Amino acid sequence: MFADFLKRLTAPDPAPLPELDARLALGALLVRIAKSDGTYDATEIARIDRILARRYDLNPVEAAQLRADCERIEHEAPDTVRFTKAIKETVAYEDREAVLEALWDVVLADGERDDHEDALLRMVAPMLGVTDQDSALARQRVEARRI
Repeated sequence: MFADFLKRLTAPDPAPLPELDARLALGALLVRIAKSDGTYDATEIARIDRILARRYDLNPVEAAQLRADCERIEHEAPDTVRFTKAIKETVAYEDREAVLEALWDVVLADGERDDHEDALLRMVAPMLGVTDQDSALARQRVEARRI
């Protein structure tokens, strides 16, 4: 399964991904964002599980299994561009704003904004086709929920 997904993801001109592959791309991107500051802790893992469970209507075990699959994919995937392209091609703009909210939610899970995480999100937002302004608004919505 993972080899086929990575093959589709790294094809020179990949077709839009089916829903399951879009889930894997989003989950892998969440994992990559969480790891970008050099730590990947239980708080971030739990946040990713909650995001996946809420977004895809999964129970906790299903969400944890999806995240584990996404961790393997993130480890093997060559670059972030493929994940963002897969999401951009299969997800409507409004839902991509929600993707940015999910990414910000993971970044802010430990209560700190790390420079590496910020830099990766600044790179990812335009790759998802989301404006800097909408990315900032997504971050503000996540911060407001944390107060």
